[in-house]
Amino acid sequence: MLRALYNWTMEKAAHPHAQGWLAVVSFVESSFFPIPPHPLLGLMCLAEPGKAIRFGIIATAASVLGALFGYAIGYFLYGSIGTWLLGLLGLTDSFPTAACYLREYDFEVILIAGATPIPFKLLTITAGFIEMSLVTFTLASIAGRGMIFLTVGILFRIFGRPIKQFIDKYLGLVTTVFVLLVVGGVLALTLLGHDDGNDPADHCAQATLQDL
Repeated sequence: MLRALYNWTMEKAAHPHAQGWLAVVSFVESSFFPIPPHPLLGLMCLAEPGKAIRFGIIATAASVLGALFGYAIGYFLYGSIGTWLLGLLGLTDSFPTAACYLREYDFEVILIAGATPIPFKLLTITAGFIEMSLVTFTLASIAGRGMIFLTVGILFRIFGRPIKQFIDKYLGLVTTVFVLLVVGGVLALTLLGHDDGNDPADHCAQATLQDL
């Protein structure tokens, strides 16, 4: 089944409107859509390695714009649309913890979330809710999203054909590594700042809606 899905997505990634779909998915994933753009970006780069950097730029730009949209939802519409979206995505329980981490670390949290396949939308909506500095938020989003999307583009541009051959042969292994990246991103957020006895991460893990 995994192989069939891979082959189907490869066909769609080479579609004439694939770049438009990449931009749309990258935008909405940063604010409310549950499916990340990483697989589509990777497969588009596999299909056309010569355009890999271009694809990375498209994904980065659209994702940052989507992050700003998510920020706006949290800032202006959290009480209505924001709470509904987080509930729909199953992220309500994570919201107080995310708000606590953002208040303690702001730039670092957005950077880590932006560079790993964890729910970036949770951080964008939460950042708007806590009124995080828009300049800091935007710069962190550019750095985090660019770090992962442009790195993918550059690697595929340089090593496109060998990478495609590797994934064709070891698809299961690649899928496992992707899952480990998700887990690693979550652990990075959990362990962020564990360097003293008054670690704010300790109380952030126990944060509730009443603490906001």
